[in-house]
This record gives sequence, structure tokens and C-alpha cells, in this order.
Amino acid sequence: MSRIHEALKRAEQERAGSVGTPVEPAHVPETAPIQQAEPATSGAAAAVVAGPVSGSGHQVPSFGSPFTFDTLLARCVQSQWSPDEKTMLFFNQDELAAGTEEFRTLRSRLYQMREKMSLKRVLVTSALPKEGKSFVAANLAQVMVRQHGRRVLLIDADLRGPRLHSALGTVSTPGLSDYLLGESDEFSVMQRGSMENLFFIPAGRNISTPAELVANGRLKILLQRVEPLFDWIIIDSPPAVPVSDASLLANFCDGVLMVVRSNATPFDAAKKARQEFQGKTLIGVVLNGVNVDSSYSRYYYQAYEKRVSQENA
Repeated sequence: MSRIHEALKRAEQERAGSVGTPVEPAHVPETAPIQQAEPATSGAAAAVVAGPVSGSGHQVPSFGSPFTFDTLLARCVQSQWSPDEKTMLFFNQDELAAGTEEFRTLRSRLYQMREKMSLKRVLVTSALPKEGKSFVAANLAQVMVRQHGRRVLLIDADLRGPRLHSALGTVSTPGLSDYLLGESDEFSVMQRGSMENLFFIPAGRNISTPAELVANGRLKILLQRVEPLFDWIIIDSPPAVPVSDASLLANFCDGVLMVVRSNATPFDAAKKARQEFQGKTLIGVVLNGVNVDSSYSRYYYQAYEKRVSQENA
């Protein structure tokens, strides 16, 4: 019998004798491995549980269990955002700014769809670059939180050409790529700015193999952990035709919202992008870049402004 085994039996017998109650000595297998306990921690670190193992062999901290929105508020990074008010439509005070009503209509359409299907994770993409997908994703997230009590997480998953951090006027790191690499936890990559209940995960540092990183399994873990805290998760992806990332990202989402640019997106490119999402739910198409001086837009805004004037008279 090993010395470790004898020492454990002796300690058990002595402990039983000290309280006057006979206790059967604990059975310890001869081959039981002896592991050194990790030192206890205190403070915020004590609330962290071990997460998946990173490529370096270190365990990445993650949400404690159970985790709450209050925990997120306490540990999420509070950032000073300086949004571009020309493109981030809901950060200014102009409730009638061009485009705001269209985003409210889009919000209504998504809620109508939600009554018939499970819809929380929405991927926003386009066929080609510079069609306005990031603009749509960011403003959709903003209009969602304008409803009282709604919480939205906006994720920049365009690891090839991230733009959302610039539009929101904030830093890009740490972000999604850092989490997918196993170098950061959920709290450290998530930001909140001046707009209540709007949270943001930027793209993170530049990487050379974004498609492989998206497919490594950690994005699924991230979404599963944070989903209970939010009403909507809006994900901005790379364009669908040039690279495969959007199709991979769609596997983790409930629906795909495609952006096409008026008088710019070639029909063949839009058709090919649609084919990339065969077997996935295409929930709608957003026509971006419509001329506000067009006959339809001019009629719409004149009629709307006339009605508002009459109501306020």
C-alpha cells in the first residue's frame, strides 16, 4: 500500500476519533491520480468559470453560471463612442431624418415574421462590397433598442473589412477575432456606449485566415452564451459572393437579410449571392441607396410631413 493511501486512511480515522463517531475510512484506489488544487481567487475573478481551452493550452474565462444582465453591465466595457451622425441615424435628435422611418418599417416587418418563426439572430450581408450592409446592420440595431426595454447585440463579423467600429466611433480591439482565437472572454470583447441597451462586439485584430476562424466552433459557443441576455443579435458579415464567410456565418443564424444597392448591384451578382444561402432562411431584401428625390420617396416624405404638421396643429 502506498504511503499516500496510508496517510489518507490515518487522517480519516483521526478525524473520526476527534468527534467521537466511528467513520468508515474513505476508499482511495491505489492508482488514484493526485492533482494539485489551484489556489483560490477572490473578487471579480472568483465569479469566472473555466471555458474552452485556447490554442496556447490556457483556459479562457467565460460567463459564470448562471449569468445575468446585471453581471454583464458590471463587467462589460463602458466605452466613449463618437458615432458618425450622418450614417448612424438614431444617435441624433432628428426623429424625421431621411431613412429613419424605413428602418422602423423594417423593424415592424421583422417582428411580424417573429410571430411565425424563431427569429433572434439575424445575419446582414450583401452580394458585393460597398452596398451598405454595415449601414443597415448598425441602424437596424439602433432602431431595435429605441423600443423600451429591448436589448440588442451588434456583432461585426466582417473580419476581412470591418467598418462598424469606425461608424460607431470606437476601438476595434479586443473583438470577435480575439475571442475566436481563445485569447479573450465574452466580457472583454463586448462594449456599450451612450445608447442604452445597445452592445457591440467589434471585429478585433486582423487575421490571415478568417474563414477557418469562423468555422472553429467558438462562435457557436459565444452565441449560445449571450443569446439569453438579448432580444436581438444582429451580425454584419462579409459580402457573400467574393468569400465564403457569409455562408458559414449563416449556419449560426435564424435568418439572412440581404442588402442590394439601387442602380448598382448587378442582377447576376445578387442571384449568385442568393444561391450561397440555399437551405437557409432568407428573410428579406433591403434596397439601399434609393434616391430621396425619386418620385416615390418625395411623395412619401411630403405626405408624412403633412400628416405630422396636421397632428401638431
